[in-house]
Amino acid sequence: MIRPGALLLAAVISGAALAATPDASLEPPVRPAAETGLETGLAPVPGMRPVSRPQSEQRLAAAARPANLPLLAPGASLMPSARPDSLAEQVLFKRRKLREGSVCGDIEIQGDSVGHVSGTLPGCGAKDAVRVREIAGVRLSQSSLMTCNTARALKTWINREVETAFGRRNKVVGLRVAAHYACRTRNNRPGAKISEHGKARAIDISGFTLASGETVSVLHGWQNRKTRKKLKKIWRAACGPFGTVLGPEADRYHKDHIHLDVARHRGGTYCR
Repeated sequence: MIRPGALLLAAVISGAALAATPDASLEPPVRPAAETGLETGLAPVPGMRPVSRPQSEQRLAAAARPANLPLLAPGASLMPSARPDSLAEQVLFKRRKLREGSVCGDIEIQGDSVGHVSGTLPGCGAKDAVRVREIAGVRLSQSSLMTCNTARALKTWINREVETAFGRRNKVVGLRVAAHYACRTRNNRPGAKISEHGKARAIDISGFTLASGETVSVLHGWQNRKTRKKLKKIWRAACGPFGTVLGPEADRYHKDHIHLDVARHRGGTYCR
């Protein structure tokens, strides 16, 4: 029979021996990485909770992240996303359509090839003529017959001044065509020389249609204080791309339009 005092003495001796052992520790044993599933390629042991980072470490990680960097979901990327295939296809389709409808070897000149045009009067007609309906995104009020040189001069004029003459927020989207090809003499006078209109090298513009839907006519706009300077600037900008430019102040035949043709003169551009 063991006495209670002996049991108490044995427990004290056992505790002292444990404290004297240098490798003894009160910390729980570290579990192998294979058991926790932290080793790369190993699945975590079912039922185990992931070890959460201390709040101090979380605050340090948040402070290290730039303020303008958005929070990303797992697997998200900072690389810019590519355009959807449907949008890219629409752009390609539009360019292909423009290319198919272009003339004079310029995608910004839309129309149809006509070829040789003969006139009823000697000196009339044109070679390799085209019928233009739109130039540089600006629509003509009627499909106009002209040479490619005339169409290119129109494009230069539109890009240089016409499109933004009334403001970049209210661009010119259309030209009102008063006349284009017509086999006739100058100002329809009997016995006069053949007009440049009879050679498909001239076009008359009587108005400018804006994005707002308003149309500024040459006849009334030239007298209006709000539009007079802008129309004069448009008229002046045509001097250079075209060889002849005649406005409302040229003579009584041009009160309501601006005449433009690509005829070349010895003294340079005739602008009046």
